[in-house]
Amino acid sequence: MKDALGSPQSLLLLGGTSEIGLATARLLVSRRTRAVVLAGRRPASLEGPAAELRSLGAERLEILAFDADDTASHADFVDRAFTALGDMDVTLLAFGLLGDQRVVEDDPEQAVALLHTNLVGAASLGLHVARHLRQQGHGTLAVLSSVAGERARRSNFVYGSSKAGLDAFFQGLGDSLVGSGAKVLLVRPGFVHTKMTAGLDPPPLSTTPDKVAHVIVKAIERGAEQTWAPPHLRYLMSGVRHLPRSLFRRMKV
Repeated sequence: MKDALGSPQSLLLLGGTSEIGLATARLLVSRRTRAVVLAGRRPASLEGPAAELRSLGAERLEILAFDADDTASHADFVDRAFTALGDMDVTLLAFGLLGDQRVVEDDPEQAVALLHTNLVGAASLGLHVARHLRQQGHGTLAVLSSVAGERARRSNFVYGSSKAGLDAFFQGLGDSLVGSGAKVLLVRPGFVHTKMTAGLDPPPLSTTPDKVAHVIVKAIERGAEQTWAPPHLRYLMSGVRHLPRSLFRRMKV
């Protein structure tokens, strides 16, 4: 349960090597989160982040292996994660693939693999987490979506469509949780400077993992159901969504 000051006490990070995920974990631990489960495909790669979180004040820390694409294993994995700490105040779904549009557009198998990880794997895990949140009667499932999902662009429509599906799925899941005490928080970052985006030309309003983490934590603490990073992207993307298609096609995006 959250403490008397409204700070989450426990965190499950799905995607334990995510730069945004780890920045959020560090910020939460600095604000009194004391129990953390780091989950990733390669548990050995999580030892360093785990040591850092312990040094910042995490008192209970578990490392678990999970595979976003192995949906058959998700029920058991989520059961183990929640058993490790008991009630879970925050679950942050922070894994995903960006892909190279030129490659995935020419190779449908790679496109399908990206869609499976970003949408199918995330949806499967989200449903299993939601079951536990309903049972415990509280908790936030925070999901890293993207402004790329608000309107698919020709330059990254495979990735963008995966995030559009993710966004729609978790909006519906959030609606299904109304009255349960639990909720879904959709986080829509713009371009974030990470290893995944290294080498790409950053557009205006690009941001950093630490800045996104502050947006996420603030949204969790105020009980929001959606947020943008940086926040003023909300208004820019509203304009982009409503551009006539003929005008949108003329844009070099």
